[in-house]
Amino acid sequence: MTRLFRGVFIVWVVLRYGLDELVLSSFRHPTLRLLTRLVSIGRNLDSPRGERLREALERLGPIFVKFGQVLSTRRDLLPPDIADELARLQDRVPPFPSAVAVATIERAFGKPLDAVFTHFDQVPVASASIAQVHFATLRDGRHGGREVAVKVLRPNMRPVIEKDLSLMRTMAGWVEKLSADGKRLKPREVVAEFDKYLHDELDLLREAANAAQLRRNMQGLDLVLIPEMLWDYCHTEVMVMERMHGLPINKVDELRRRGVDIPKLARDGVTIFFTQVFRDGFFHADMHPGNIQVSVDPATFGRYISLDFGIVGTLTEFDKEYLAQNFTAFFRRDYKRVAELHIESGWVPPDTRVDELESAIRAVCEPYFDRPLKEISLGMVLMRLFQTSRRFQVEIQPQLVLLQKTLLNIEGLGRDLDPELDLWNTAKPFLEKWMVEQIGPQKLLQQLKAEAPHYAKLLPALPRLVHDFLQHKPHELRRELDELLTEQRRTNRLLQGIVWGGVGFLIGLMLMQVLTRVRLW
Repeated sequence: MTRLFRGVFIVWVVLRYGLDELVLSSFRHPTLRLLTRLVSIGRNLDSPRGERLREALERLGPIFVKFGQVLSTRRDLLPPDIADELARLQDRVPPFPSAVAVATIERAFGKPLDAVFTHFDQVPVASASIAQVHFATLRDGRHGGREVAVKVLRPNMRPVIEKDLSLMRTMAGWVEKLSADGKRLKPREVVAEFDKYLHDELDLLREAANAAQLRRNMQGLDLVLIPEMLWDYCHTEVMVMERMHGLPINKVDELRRRGVDIPKLARDGVTIFFTQVFRDGFFHADMHPGNIQVSVDPATFGRYISLDFGIVGTLTEFDKEYLAQNFTAFFRRDYKRVAELHIESGWVPPDTRVDELESAIRAVCEPYFDRPLKEISLGMVLMRLFQTSRRFQVEIQPQLVLLQKTLLNIEGLGRDLDPELDLWNTAKPFLEKWMVEQIGPQKLLQQLKAEAPHYAKLLPALPRLVHDFLQHKPHELRRELDELLTEQRRTNRLLQGIVWGGVGFLIGLMLMQVLTRVRLW
């Protein structure tokens, strides 16, 4: 019954904001097109379609807002106006009662709140669709007296999420079957992708592990701070971490008043991103202004502070090398190499003509290269490339969709901080250095060091392994060798027959010549 009421409410919101006109207009069935005209009578649908979609998702609640945020990253599937509007979605979710947060904490730790904290702020400092954060001070143990931030999962989130996801899967199935664009938009795959991200965020232990990995990776960079996770106080529903002291990165005027070097901050953001992507292959994939602060602590003044690690991206060595070569080719305006890389990676059908793909990529990139460097947007180039990719049936990889989303966030943050930021020029030396390291002698030595323990175990045993193999041949190998020898003997006999036949033919010719000459004489 609850699911029925929820479904009715969703239908009402769809009609209220005219999303039926937005969705049903692409359906093939004449009956559905007639229904579109009928339900549109008497409604004011003057607002842009993207704005109506955004407002409808906000009305449907936090899960749909989260879905819209994830959907906004799929610019390879959405028209630009809708993608831009969905990118404006923010988690404007009222906090849940502090008494509920306290009950969750006491259930997770199995003891009263006062036994864990000497002080606990009842008013949350931040509230989002999945969890909210309170400041506190620990009581006992090796962390006694330490100021911490306590992240508490919203209660009963899993059942609500499962109901909404079930409805989303049903609607995705309808769109895929009935809409003319259903197969291209891949609604079921988008919902499955959202399902994965959402369930990952429901496990705060997973988020704590992501934070710990990023903190380890970033320790030597001295550009970004990652809060320490206090594992004695981490649970699937509660996560306790070091409290950070900073200002939100979008408060540029306040940061400038305090003496922060804003242009350097913008460049540092680019360095952090490319380091996480190309050096580590493990990057923070939710870097919007709500999750990024700037430290005002004298000891770490001016450094980035990263928060909220529910969504991270990972890249394989193949992904990193492919991306670095692509970026480097872009910087050098070598469009033929970009086209070849797309074909070599298997992202486009193997029968794609290199010259056609090269021409399409040149048409996307050249207008931006001809502008002043400060006006070049790498994010805009990527969006246009995704639109062009439809023509060549390019398969967009999920991990690279997250990368594109993060790159757009980074570029947006950087340009808000410093409109003169030259993202391409900042990134180019880093990428070229990374490419040299990948193919130079230093990389070879690193690989040899990494494989040394394996070789050390293998080399002493190698003579014995070879001897055992030669002395005790496997039965299948022996049979194959016998068959090969039999075939070789047959071939030898055939060759001998051909050779002797040829010799006999030559002898016969010679005898005929001799007899003919004898007769003539």
